[in-house]
Amino acid sequence: MFEKRTLPNGIRIVYEYIPYVRSVSFGIWVKNGSRSEKSEENGASHFIEHMVFKGTSTRTAADIAAQSDRLGGQINAYTTKECTCFYGRALDTHLGHLADILHDMLKNSNFDDKDVLNERGVIFDEIDMYEDTPEDLVIEQLLTGIYKGSSLSRPILGKKSTLKKMSGQFLKDFMVSHYGGENIVIAISGSFKTSDIDNIASLFSDFGSGSVEYRKASFHRTFDVKHKDIEQNHICIGYPGLSISDDDRYSLSLLSNILGGGMSSRLFQKVRERQGLCYSVYSFLSSYIDGGIFGIYTAAGNSNYLEAVRLILEEVEKIRQDGVTATELALTKEQAKVNVLMSLESTGVRMNRLGRNELFLGRIPSTEELIEKYEAVTTDGILSLAQKVFDPELVSFSFVGSGEQGDKFKEMILS
Repeated sequence: MFEKRTLPNGIRIVYEYIPYVRSVSFGIWVKNGSRSEKSEENGASHFIEHMVFKGTSTRTAADIAAQSDRLGGQINAYTTKECTCFYGRALDTHLGHLADILHDMLKNSNFDDKDVLNERGVIFDEIDMYEDTPEDLVIEQLLTGIYKGSSLSRPILGKKSTLKKMSGQFLKDFMVSHYGGENIVIAISGSFKTSDIDNIASLFSDFGSGSVEYRKASFHRTFDVKHKDIEQNHICIGYPGLSISDDDRYSLSLLSNILGGGMSSRLFQKVRERQGLCYSVYSFLSSYIDGGIFGIYTAAGNSNYLEAVRLILEEVEKIRQDGVTATELALTKEQAKVNVLMSLESTGVRMNRLGRNELFLGRIPSTEELIEKYEAVTTDGILSLAQKVFDPELVSFSFVGSGEQGDKFKEMILS
């Protein structure tokens, strides 16, 4: 069981005591990501994630690294389109020190312009590396096209043109205005004392209040082709998905697993195993506060990629028309339940579950509730959902590769 405490500044602390472990996972979840940014601010959230590791008024970057290592665990962070998470793991006796380091990083970072200059170069390299990873590029291209015109379309890493204009003071001001108390959840899972929670509550009471709201983003059909001199052609097909709070998200998760969630999935068996057209093929879900995407990815050579896409669309249409079998549903339900139960063995996964659910849903489903939700999914429910999601009038695609027929996807999909 977890408990929750709300501080006067709006920060929520959710914590779950596990008596049989000696470690503790600690995370600070901030409802601030690339979606929070204006066009001229694109990349600020991710830039800040980097900068808080560069030193504070009382710790140098080397101090942060050394003290993190001495905890015997780790301190890290990541940025998404809708949130930033700073997290760490340590022995229970070091929780106070871990919390103090992360608090210092978020509250007292220097944002020195020399460090900004150096770290901007690191992020430029990160952007270049991303551009050289066609699997990431084709998926991001799809998201950008589908949500064109909204902040949800902006890349998490930002653009070099906007990053070049950001100073230390600019980043510091952006952080202060977006890191209000109502936007922050502290999640703790593992071994700790009640006094630890009291001390953390006192430590984080110096944050100001405030919150940031997202403007609604809508799904728009898109067909994007990027020619790139690479060996394989990378394809991503997209349909409208569901928001993170939609009641049908459990059904959609099982549907995705049956279609392209693993080695026994329909797409893997048909496109890779039986036809040998590709090495990688899978489906995925990207869910946001007000919508989402159901995506399908594959990569194949010039002689195979059109046939691979044809078979993928054929399998999608079969599910849209006929749904899934009772056997398929039973197997994927069992897999989902196993994943839920096995995840309980990791304090990090449990901390993530606490933080993400509290930040975006305002509540944390119990393990029993999750299993009940999966058990309640029916074949009729999946058929109805498939007919809604796999709308031929809304299917979109993204292509990155050297294939000369990449532009023919639109004709194939619309036929």
